[in-house]
Amino acid sequence: MIVHIPDVLDQTQLAQCREAMERAAWIDGRATAGHQSKQVKNNLQLAEGGPEHRELGDMVIRALQRSPLFISAVLPHTVFPPLFNRYEAGMGFGLHVDNAIRQTVDGGIRIRTDVSATLFLSSPDEYEGGELAVEDSYGSHTVKLPAGDLVVYPADSRHEVAPITRGSRLASFFWIQSLIPDKTRRALLFDLDATIIQLTKDVPGHSALVSLTATYHNLLRQWTQV
Repeated sequence: MIVHIPDVLDQTQLAQCREAMERAAWIDGRATAGHQSKQVKNNLQLAEGGPEHRELGDMVIRALQRSPLFISAVLPHTVFPPLFNRYEAGMGFGLHVDNAIRQTVDGGIRIRTDVSATLFLSSPDEYEGGELAVEDSYGSHTVKLPAGDLVVYPADSRHEVAPITRGSRLASFFWIQSLIPDKTRRALLFDLDATIIQLTKDVPGHSALVSLTATYHNLLRQWTQV
């Protein structure tokens, strides 16, 4: 399940991100890559634990907590502290799969990566190439979103970032351990929640909404792992 979540960051927050990134020191992105990913990864990254990383990571986490669509799609247990990367002309990230377990450099947080996320910080007209391509059973899906928009997708998906041919691509990326590890069950709950929300708008007060909501929470209660 690939879900587009618009307007996670507003223009003021995006400007704050850009200002912090301009004064930050960048390191080789392979510092956080696994053995296989290092062979195909070519980008720059903010060092974990630095002042800019902490400042921007806290901003993103607060924004995610205010997004009902993010909560519904992901059902987060733990969000890994967001990381930030930059792709310049000639850089890209070949086909790979994210590590199943991620741990912060200080060992304070360790999660199972159920969901991967990319938050776009550059507008599409600022760069050429740089599309995120995510594979699933229906083929490869290309994603290039407006600045401030987020895409989430199963972390076991093979994916890549196409080489940049012009400009610079800035983004935040992170992973989520979900309350519902099984992606099929997570997708069913997301669809059910969306149906309840739509029916609440179309036929508010309908008696069936109580039954549907009870079904949603009973499934959530049965499937949740905490």
